[in-house]
Amino acid sequence: MGGLDGPPKPPALGDAPAQPGRPSKSVRDPGGPKGAPVLQVSDLRTHFFTFGGSRVVKAVDGVSFALREGETLGLVGESGSGKTTTCLSIVGLLPRAARIVGGSVRFEGEELTRKSQRELRRVRGRRIAVILQDPMASLNPLFTIFRQVAEPAFFHQHLRGRTLRARVQHLLKAVRIPSPEWRMRDYPHQMSGGMRQRIVGAIALAGGPSLVIADEPTTNLDVTIQAQYLDLLKDIQRETGVALIFVTHNLGIVAKMCDRVAVMYAGKIIEQAPVQELFDDPKHPYTRALLGSVPKLGSKEPLYSIAGQPPNLASLPPGCPFHPRCREAVERCATAEPPDFHQRDGSVARCWLLEHGAARS
Repeated sequence: MGGLDGPPKPPALGDAPAQPGRPSKSVRDPGGPKGAPVLQVSDLRTHFFTFGGSRVVKAVDGVSFALREGETLGLVGESGSGKTTTCLSIVGLLPRAARIVGGSVRFEGEELTRKSQRELRRVRGRRIAVILQDPMASLNPLFTIFRQVAEPAFFHQHLRGRTLRARVQHLLKAVRIPSPEWRMRDYPHQMSGGMRQRIVGAIALAGGPSLVIADEPTTNLDVTIQAQYLDLLKDIQRETGVALIFVTHNLGIVAKMCDRVAVMYAGKIIEQAPVQELFDDPKHPYTRALLGSVPKLGSKEPLYSIAGQPPNLASLPPGCPFHPRCREAVERCATAEPPDFHQRDGSVARCWLLEHGAARS
């Protein structure tokens, strides 16, 4: 029972064929005409309040980005930078101590931050789906695969009987589960790690969402299975046109999967750029440090290391939050927080070194 065994190609979910051996591209060309964003996040601020509100942790602090149909946005950064909290803020799944204190999340023209949990339940699963890091945290060991994949289609698409069974089989075939008519009777413990992750993908697609948030979905997979799973996600995206937010620490995955990249540090997006521009010409010292710390095949040079630790989000330093660890910091970095500087290549970065020759916002 292999991790990603089965048919070499899923049944068509649309008209666009897969292109084996070539880098995957989104259904919408990033250089082509742009429609209205599927998701528009503006100045989002999510804080954690502890000890009766006397201690405030600014987990997300002024995050803004837009995502269009068929586009993939990568969220990268060190642990604790605010990536997962940003995603949980979008779908309203924050823990009790957290609260959105400002900003806007507009999804398909609707403001999500003003919706009640009852209203958000009609959005989650049907229009926005989430793929979590650990499939065993998403799958109930007491229920069969059929029951868990069928649930979103049952509640959101109101499918019943044979139609529901046919929908589940179709979804399992789409994520390359062999013999779906038999495997849907199994329980999660009877599946390999790669197959469980694909089952979670089938659950995410069951409601027919227009946005999928994948929070480090390949962390627990080995390299071979990881590559096959990423190819599967791109094939499904190409065929359905779903927009994708991909959270990861792996810059190699970013290069393979994403159209644009947002680099997060201390709850802020400090650089945002098309993926090619970010790898060719990173603007922020933190982004350059992240790229410099990636091992290079055949290189004998010591890896670049970022000194120090990420800041305490409950007591951020004045000025740029990265300046205590930055080798390029100037005096102004320690006293004033930089705004967004817009570059000619379409990238945006928060760094005082970019002040001259850039548009400010």
